[in-house]
Amino acid sequence: ECALPVGAVLSIATPGGGGVGPEAARAAATHARDARERRLAATTPTAPTAAAPRSAPAPPPLPARAAPAETDSETDSETEDAAAFAAARRRFPGALDRVYLDVASRGLVSIDSVAAIEAYLADRISARASKSEMFALINRVRARFAALIGAAPDEIALTRNVSDGLTAFALAVPWRVGDEVVLCRDIEHPNNVYPWLNLARRHGVVVRTVAAADGMVAADRLIAALTPRTRLVAVSSVSFAPGLRTDLETLGAACRAAGVLLLVDGAQSVGVLGLDVGATAIDGLAVATQKGLLGLYGLGFLYCRRAVAEQLSPAALTRFGVDLGDAHEAALGDRGFAYAPGARRFDLGNPNFVAAAALEPALDLLHRLGSGRIERVVTARAARLAEGLASLGLPVVAAPTPAARGHIVAIGRFNPSGGHDRADDPTIAAYHQTLTAAGVVTAVRRGLVRCSLHLYNDDADIDRVLAVSAAAWQGPRTPA
Repeated sequence: ECALPVGAVLSIATPGGGGVGPEAARAAATHARDARERRLAATTPTAPTAAAPRSAPAPPPLPARAAPAETDSETDSETEDAAAFAAARRRFPGALDRVYLDVASRGLVSIDSVAAIEAYLADRISARASKSEMFALINRVRARFAALIGAAPDEIALTRNVSDGLTAFALAVPWRVGDEVVLCRDIEHPNNVYPWLNLARRHGVVVRTVAAADGMVAADRLIAALTPRTRLVAVSSVSFAPGLRTDLETLGAACRAAGVLLLVDGAQSVGVLGLDVGATAIDGLAVATQKGLLGLYGLGFLYCRRAVAEQLSPAALTRFGVDLGDAHEAALGDRGFAYAPGARRFDLGNPNFVAAAALEPALDLLHRLGSGRIERVVTARAARLAEGLASLGLPVVAAPTPAARGHIVAIGRFNPSGGHDRADDPTIAAYHQTLTAAGVVTAVRRGLVRCSLHLYNDDADIDRVLAVSAAAWQGPRTPA
């Protein structure tokens, strides 16, 4: 049985406990969508004009970002962007000897992260390591990540990966037989499907799926699937294939109006695309550090909105999830206990300190460049790549709306029932092999060649891919 009464969560999780139902959800969604389109129309990204050099020796520290004067021209801003991103690129040796377009699998690691790892291990080897310093590192990393997504530090729990975070959230909700979870099975990663199927088997939860729309998760379809029994919507911010963005603002507004929890798999977006968890009305967000956050495997974060976290009971509990004030990590306390505030109740034991050491300089870089600027520059380059490939006649997966396009460009025909890392189309398979032979690192996912960009990619990378593609593409030419 759940430690907290079901009604404590129903007030935020179900229409019967304070939500206002699907009709109000649709009205809220329409309002959010209109506001989002107005913002997008005012902030359409433009491609940088200058290309970063192909290689260079390690530079001095990245120059601090200057606040532009009111009279700065667009050209001045683009020049400043080019210089800042060129300096950042030189911190990633893996970007200098090849064209690396695979952040959707794993991001590159900088020389600064390597230095941080070496410093941490040197302290361990020399017996200088201090547990208090390790915890201080964790506190800094937690706070820096929280600031990146617009959260408070106590709304962040440390996990091992995305799956860890999704599962921790899912198991903390006091489910009742007949409660519904809504998702798009064709688009979601299996690790955002099986937790819900497991709940269906264990607790009688009903998993309702909606069909994909033009290769993406359509917010409208998820909203239309809401019923008075809907408890949670599970969705990816960006799909791993074909890499299109979900309209989280519209979906979040509808879920909040209906009293439905919104849990987001942020694996493919956080660190590359800007996100404000408050503005998007997200209740939970799970990420790992090896992709857009430019860190290592084995560390992740779970954001849980404070008002929601305070009414959830973690399925697994350790000392770090218990509030004993400043007591030692091994203090037991008495039989009565209180959960740690907010999402910290989901913390389980000592985290991956090596991965945290690697992540700290990566988070510093993301903050110095700025989430908005990273998104603007990277998505502009992705748009240039997509347009260039389409002009060559390659079958680029088209975004149904401009807002759906992000930092991922996919080529081929999306096959949700195909192999995870296989292209059955021999032309697509041959194209991927040609790119690989030319030093262009991409991935194959569900029948598609997937190109995914980050801050270390430059215009010369795009030029190289387009040149190789113009010479190598052997398939039919799709009219541009």
